[in-house]
Amino acid sequence: MNVLIITGSSGGHIFPALALAEALKHSGQKVLLVLPEDGQKNRIPIDFTQTEYIHAAKLSFSLNKKTLLGVYFLFRGAWQSLRIILKFKPLVVVGFGSLNSVSLMFWAWLFRIKTIIHEQNVVCGRANRLLSKLVDRVAVSFSQTSCCLNVSGAKIVLTGNPLRKDLVRLDKKEALDFFGFKEGKFNILITGGSQGAHRLNLAVFEALSICDHKDNLQVIHICGTQDLAVLKEKYAASGLTYKLFDFFLQMQYAYSLADLVVCRAGATTIAELQKFRLPAILIPYPFAYAHQSANGRILENLKAALIIQDEELTAEKLSVKFLDFLENPGKLESMRQAYAQLPVLNATQLLAAEVLALI
Repeated sequence: MNVLIITGSSGGHIFPALALAEALKHSGQKVLLVLPEDGQKNRIPIDFTQTEYIHAAKLSFSLNKKTLLGVYFLFRGAWQSLRIILKFKPLVVVGFGSLNSVSLMFWAWLFRIKTIIHEQNVVCGRANRLLSKLVDRVAVSFSQTSCCLNVSGAKIVLTGNPLRKDLVRLDKKEALDFFGFKEGKFNILITGGSQGAHRLNLAVFEALSICDHKDNLQVIHICGTQDLAVLKEKYAASGLTYKLFDFFLQMQYAYSLADLVVCRAGATTIAELQKFRLPAILIPYPFAYAHQSANGRILENLKAALIIQDEELTAEKLSVKFLDFLENPGKLESMRQAYAQLPVLNATQLLAAEVLALI
């Protein structure tokens, strides 16, 4: 049968959608993945044969040329969405959030096609909050999400957040060899998400450069394209043992090696930390309605991670945390053990089963 999946342009939207698409395709379904046309093709590699792109709309409350262009792209994307629905004739449409998904999900509802949305974050986004009243099923990554949805509890199902199938724990020796690192060192992974994070990148580098015992550190830093050139120069002069990437897809190696992760608190990142049971210092992205702060509190309340708010982030504060973990490895072990309090969900299979059950 035909299943259509629509997603936003960030890694937090795309990676769960890809995981579901691959699972459904493997089970014999014909799957079409629809993404926003906003330069995405050059940012995150999409290795999926059946894809379509629609124009992406970015709207604000200011009356200017950019907003008018956004309205134009919104209507153009709606027209493209209608054409895709009529051509592909899906039996189920799955939405992963973002403004770009609204028009396609609306057409599906209008034509009485079965619909399901997936919310990755603890706090439901505006698009999914709107669509939750129209769709047949709402899949959530966190049980706490139910509280912010004004829909029947029977419509909501807890699936967790689908992750790529290649994200499996590897032998640590294999991961060390992959990066060319030595055994017995303290391994720190730094990542700002699929688009990087300028403030986080610079603060973490400065913290590493002033940290005592930095000769005992091995660093994997995924910085995004914006900061690659400047960080390449800084690391080369730092004396640190490091591997620097603008974008890195083989995260199973990085997660299997890391003793500590410093990162944002996007929903996919939280799910990956949970899967690998990794202690983390979370610096939530301060905008987007504080979604990431709510995500981070799930792990902070378990004592599996600690949060430093973006406005409070300094190199000195981070350096003190690094030194504390270096000198007290028992704290890291306690944080790893804290993950046992969370349920273990096979999110991809659970969500795929919900999609198929709609027919």
